[in-house]
Amino acid sequence: MNKTDKRADIMDVALNLIAERGFHDSPMALIAKQAGVAAGTIYLYFESKDELILALHRDLEVRITEMIQEGYPAAASIREKFLYMNRKVLKYFMENPFHFRFMEQFFNSPYGLSHRKERLLGKSDKSKIMIDIFEQGAEQQILKNLPMSALFALAFGPLQTLMRDHILGFLQLDEATIEQVTQACWDAIKK
Repeated sequence: MNKTDKRADIMDVALNLIAERGFHDSPMALIAKQAGVAAGTIYLYFESKDELILALHRDLEVRITEMIQEGYPAAASIREKFLYMNRKVLKYFMENPFHFRFMEQFFNSPYGLSHRKERLLGKSDKSKIMIDIFEQGAEQQILKNLPMSALFALAFGPLQTLMRDHILGFLQLDEATIEQVTQACWDAIKK
């Protein structure tokens, strides 16, 4: 097994453990053991658990951004861009529930606080597509005159709750429901 494979194995195991058990109940020793590496070996790849968690988050953001960019309708209306993005994000997390569970924990923890602030202030280019949609919508006076954080909450907050309920088995998200939900999120932010 080469160095890249070990690092990837460690990240996969950490993602699954954290999604199942949370940050605190996923010690580095357990991650190393389940990844099949010595406890000290994990520190060759990640100086600390914090660094591992931040690396997992960065990796997932890159995957999600690439997924959104694939087929992104750059020339479409603000509405169509928004609906496209929300549909893609919902479907991605339906296919990758552990990714959702990790991201939900990340954003509801101290790890996510500075990231959220940077994103809402436009200092992070990871969510550039989302920021662009909101900025263009505001410029074109298509969106409600609300602070960026309020627009994000109305646009994505319901998706988070619905995805959680879908993963827990309380709700079945099918194509029709996804369409209705994404349209309802759009209706919440448009003028």
